[in-house]
Amino acid sequence: MLFIDFNLFVLLSKRNIVSSVNFISVATEQVLVDEISYPSKITAAKSLSLLGHGITDMEIHFIHVKFYSIGVYFEPEVVSHLQQFKGKPAKELEENDEFYDALISAPVEKFIRLVVIKEIKGAQYGVQIESAVRDRLAAEDKYEEEEEEALEKVIEFFQSKYFKKHSVITYHFPADSATAEIVVSLEGKEDSKFVLENGNVVEAIKKWYLGGSRAVSSTTIQSLAATFSQELSK
Repeated sequence: MLFIDFNLFVLLSKRNIVSSVNFISVATEQVLVDEISYPSKITAAKSLSLLGHGITDMEIHFIHVKFYSIGVYFEPEVVSHLQQFKGKPAKELEENDEFYDALISAPVEKFIRLVVIKEIKGAQYGVQIESAVRDRLAAEDKYEEEEEEALEKVIEFFQSKYFKKHSVITYHFPADSATAEIVVSLEGKEDSKFVLENGNVVEAIKKWYLGGSRAVSSTTIQSLAATFSQELSK
């Protein structure tokens, strides 16, 4: 079995509501993301649609290693907040970080679902988050004591967990709050939940997954560009 060196996970990450919410997969069509099934719609506070998907991966010693799949859900109304990009081709959107900034800041509910492909220790995944968030906030001169403390709590939440294949990590971003609810689902165990309340750290996590050229998954960014180019052409 191939285990990935701790430092490679750090390298990968540098590639670029307070109450719990119950998520329901609507009886609808499924979308396969690297052979992992994602419902095309889920219900959270509102009905959300799968508008982007992809994987994180890396070439290691000539072996293509896939880490986890990603599904990104939004309220369909998100399109109304992106009208300045109407008529743009997918390639142009993909290369325009202003488009992804507008997508991140749109006042709609967002939900990100990760499904593990290559097993990983929670501590290693936590290092990815720590590195990505700290570097982004430091570059924007937003990494203060409050952000450091909030990030430490996130790392602590993941620290003792072990993500086997098909383990699930979700991030829920409410429309009316600068918080994020993180949920971990492991086989044979009750779900673990953590609410992140530091707005700057929440924003940095959004950018890690949705931030255009700064995001961790280029395939997810390409998928979002293709979907929104089509939606904005209607």
